Amino acid sequence: MFKSIAKAAVAATAVLAGAAQAADLKVGGKGFTEQLLIAEITTQYLEAKGHSVEKIDGMGTSVVRAALENGQVDLYWEYTGTSLITFNKVEEKLDREATYAKVKELDAEKGITWLSPSAANNTYALAVRESDDKGLSSLSDLATAYNAGKKVNLGVNAEFPKRPDGLPGLEKAYGFDIGRRDITPMQGGLIYQALNEGEIDAGLVFATDGRIAAFGFKVLADDKGFFPDYALTPTVRTEVLEANPELSEQLNALSTLITDDLMRSLNARVDVEKITIEDVATEFLTAQGLI
Repeated sequence: MFKSIAKAAVAATAVLAGAAQAADLKVGGKGFTEQLLIAEITTQYLEAKGHSVEKIDGMGTSVVRAALENGQVDLYWEYTGTSLITFNKVEEKLDREATYAKVKELDAEKGITWLSPSAANNTYALAVRESDDKGLSSLSDLATAYNAGKKVNLGVNAEFPKRPDGLPGLEKAYGFDIGRRDITPMQGGLIYQALNEGEIDAGLVFATDGRIAAFGFKVLADDKGFFPDYALTPTVRTEVLEANPELSEQLNALSTLITDDLMRSLNARVDVEKITIEDVATEFLTAQGLI
């Protein structure tokens, strides 16, 4: 009997110790470079502010959003256009300020608070090689090429052909229907390599990716303004924010530093110069005097 009591006491102590060591904040993130970077930056930054943080990144868009809604993560950086179209199904064309106001309003009803948006707009874009642009300068040019039966092989990630702010909406807005033969699905990071090496004719890219300039890609103009603004913004579960009111000031201060040029530079450090995510995050925070 005494042995059973002793074992129970040890188990209880272990549970209490685990609870005491549990992170008070769980930072989520998606699975591409910019998101891995911003999740790591946020983790190091909040730890320097005295928080105990668990980072849970590498998730898909729908997965990380669901994790935020059900409490598996407490905060992550989302893009305003993604919430507007993918999560809230708003089809109305809105400018940057109206997009932010709308998602802030709609997501508040779901227990999610949008903090201050950064100046970084990581919008979708389609790019071609500058050295072999197929005579394409805009998305209207691309639509014309497809409608004329020209072969332009387009590399896309797994999400783009399914998202309303992706290929289905793009085809509708520009009046074309891309055939299966012209779509090459692949992991997002491999698109840049495949385009650079001429394995595809055009590719899905993100506006703040450092490889666009490094590889000499030409971004096709979105001349009909299809893609919404995708301002990178901290989103936090409202109940977590109420329990940790200091998070608003802390994350807003970080958000004010994030710009298109900064993210291109940081992303390039990882994808072009092959510096680790952790080291790039530390370099940035140290340079800004945040850690």
